[in-house]
Amino acid sequence: MPETEITSDLELLLEVVPTAIREALENETHLDDLIELIMDLGRRPEARFPGRSVFLADDAMDRAGLDHVVDRVGAFTGDNRAGIERTLHRISAMRNRRGLIIGLTCRVGRAVLGTVDILRDVIESGKSLLLIGPPGIGKTTLLRESARVLSTELAEARRVIVVDTSNEIGGDGDISHPGIGKARRMQVPAPELQHAVMVEAVENHMPEVIVIDEIGTEAEALAARTIAERGVQLIATAHGSSLDNLLMNPTLSDLLGGIHAVTLGDDEARRRRTQKTVLERKAPPTFEMLVEIHTRDRFSVYLDTASVVDAFLRGRTVQPEIRIRDSEGYRVVREEVPVAAEEPPPIRRRGRRSLGNGGPGRSKALRIFPYGVSRDRLQRAIDELKVPATISKTPHDANLVLTVKAHEKRQPRALLELEERGLQPAVLRSNTLTQMKGYLTAAFGLEKHGDVEEEALRETREGVDRVLSYGKPVELSPQSSQVRRLQHLLVEELGLGSRSKGEMLWRRVTVLPTRG
Repeated sequence: MPETEITSDLELLLEVVPTAIREALENETHLDDLIELIMDLGRRPEARFPGRSVFLADDAMDRAGLDHVVDRVGAFTGDNRAGIERTLHRISAMRNRRGLIIGLTCRVGRAVLGTVDILRDVIESGKSLLLIGPPGIGKTTLLRESARVLSTELAEARRVIVVDTSNEIGGDGDISHPGIGKARRMQVPAPELQHAVMVEAVENHMPEVIVIDEIGTEAEALAARTIAERGVQLIATAHGSSLDNLLMNPTLSDLLGGIHAVTLGDDEARRRRTQKTVLERKAPPTFEMLVEIHTRDRFSVYLDTASVVDAFLRGRTVQPEIRIRDSEGYRVVREEVPVAAEEPPPIRRRGRRSLGNGGPGRSKALRIFPYGVSRDRLQRAIDELKVPATISKTPHDANLVLTVKAHEKRQPRALLELEERGLQPAVLRSNTLTQMKGYLTAAFGLEKHGDVEEEALRETREGVDRVLSYGKPVELSPQSSQVRRLQHLLVEELGLGSRSKGEMLWRRVTVLPTRG
């Protein structure tokens, strides 16, 4: 359904700013689109709207103007944030070295009905959900709406508690904003005490759901695991823009189960076709589902975090469910190509330079300078394929620069400079082991390792291993009916049960803990 704004309480924000700024804002034709006000000492006040910004006065802000705002909002806490009573607006302060306020960011807070409809089945599943995405993308709005829906709109409303560190979810003041519905709200005295309040909420108030904004420390990650192990559903946000980014964060990777190095036996290493020392997930993930927010209308949904992490650590990527909001609600699409059938990445020739033996069967050694590409993953790809390639520390020692599509778009000038030094660029779609091995396979004319059936059966064995380890069903990648038949037979031979589910083209096998 289309989004419907409940309230922005914009008039209450205008009441706290100086008169000249308020009058300038009231003359704006699209005032309802206001994102934030910027007021810095010695600079002209500025209003920011989607895609544009507007100066609100000819004169620079003085100390009196800043004091005018500070005197009319709530008290600033340890994280330099304040609010306006019973609104969702956030006022953040910048201070000088003596602690005096020299700048204010007044961010408009809005409660919007319907934003969570695109994820409603996910939040109602009862499984813990982690939302990640860049700042300002709408994560807090989704948390607030999730709390409202679970506490008021379900046939059997759930007991929801919001742990509100900066009063962004439930608003400033002692009375919560109506945007969180019947959910109860626990305020946090100081940001460093958030983990203690999270545990206190479970021990003292018997919630079925806990909603938390911005898990960012090791103590908070540990508290989240403690809560999840007690059977309470968690809905939270974390610092990070993608699953890869979060998994490589040593502080927060525990939210996804954590990573450690494992030494395999000879038989297991041979079966997996890997080195004897590999990275594996340490424990079940705290959050069973994960959503990457790309824009306010586009989401990548991972319905089984454990499988995603396991695949990532083995150099594969799992196809997410892409949900896109439209005028009639939302539609579900898929990524272009399943990983099992992924083609080697294209080598993009941006200039006329050539390395000579660039075709199949290359014999010339490659000296690769990774630009925005993981050196560890690239070295692992080189070691596993045993190709004559080395990683150069500087462009001067290299004859090829390897980058990803995102860097090619964001920093074309830097790549052009490298190209002018004589480096031939090769562009990967993503910073994954699969893409790197695909490039090296194509560059050196190697044969592909195995076919679709072999890859599918290998994934089936891995799925059986996970079911035996954790006792929960595991979904495999979509396959043709012939391949699914082989997967069912293999699962039966290994003593477990299986079933097929999903529509044709995306029909897949689920490995079950018992026969049936």
